[in-house]
Amino acid sequence: MAINWDKFSQYFKRQEILAKTTLLQEGEVSRTMYFIEKGCLRTWVNDNGKEITTQFFFEGDSVSSIESFRTNQPSLYSIESLEPYVLQTISQKEFQSIVNTSPEVRKDMEEHLFRRLFQIQQIFYSYLKNSPQKRYEELIEQHPEIIQRVPQHYIASYLGVTSVSLSRIRNRR
Repeated sequence: MAINWDKFSQYFKRQEILAKTTLLQEGEVSRTMYFIEKGCLRTWVNDNGKEITTQFFFEGDSVSSIESFRTNQPSLYSIESLEPYVLQTISQKEFQSIVNTSPEVRKDMEEHLFRRLFQIQQIFYSYLKNSPQKRYEELIEQHPEIIQRVPQHYIASYLGVTSVSLSRIRNRR
């Protein structure tokens, strides 16, 4: 069941932003949820100055540091745009108001969170049991849009390999 977000349109603000814009810095409290109309975003963590990409998001996805958004604790990761993008944004307070007054939205958010948890579990287990080659093959099969739209160094970071290793993996195919 899809939610008719039009009835909540007064809560949303549209933003058009350039590529390489940081929406949320690791350590800040997330106070905004983003719904992507156009563009690509990534989440990443800082490991002693090395950026490790954790996920990619595209048109139709929603993004926030959900644990920070819900608990007011500092975010464990940053959110950054990779392409120029158009977003619909909603504040933490307004989103919570909608969730509290709309059982339909609450149910949709529960389903969304379950799907995200499942995706994260799949990624985690893939890191534990699969080689970088196998992870790359899964990425091509399951998310070809990442290969087509995301710069190679971010894909390498996401797969847990260097750009040189990713080039070797790609050449083996």
